[in-house]
Amino acid sequence: MTSSGQSKILSYYKNHRRMPSFSEIMTLCGYKSKNAAHRLVQRMIKAGLVEKDASGRILPKNLWGPIPVIGTVEAGWPSPAEEELVDTMSLDAYLIRNKEASFIMKVKGNSMKDAGIFPGDMVIVERGRDPKDGDIVIAEVDREWTMKYFRKRSGKIYLDPANEQYSKIIPKEELKVAAVVRAVIRRY
Repeated sequence: MTSSGQSKILSYYKNHRRMPSFSEIMTLCGYKSKNAAHRLVQRMIKAGLVEKDASGRILPKNLWGPIPVIGTVEAGWPSPAEEELVDTMSLDAYLIRNKEASFIMKVKGNSMKDAGIFPGDMVIVERGRDPKDGDIVIAEVDREWTMKYFRKRSGKIYLDPANEQYSKIIPKEELKVAAVVRAVIRRY
């Protein structure tokens, strides 16, 4: 794979927050045919940089490679820090367990602030998981969508905010859990 083709795809991904289509790769790289774009993608798949989903779309897999894990830091009382290479890890592998069932949503509102989830944060959510008591879920309750703690007490299900200014939500008609929150992403 040419580093030029890879860098163009990385730049496209960074600027558009999505992977380019085969037609867009063709244009980006100056190819005359989609076959050349397909060959480039196949080389990227073989190198472990991207993968295809069930519908054939290109998904980022390990575009930036592993990041070094250099130890731990005390979040309580200060203590001497020792920097040593402990391991390397991929953020994709760490944050996303089931790529096919996962997606990202942007947070609006402050009903989950005491859980450390603030407006503007991004949450990685996973469809198809059965929620457990205490999971943070994306749910449709009485035809309105929200993100709250899933609670099950004495056989009754309700949604609980993480902000005392809000009340718990007891469904009047129905509650459908669409996804379970798996990670929160915040940039400073």
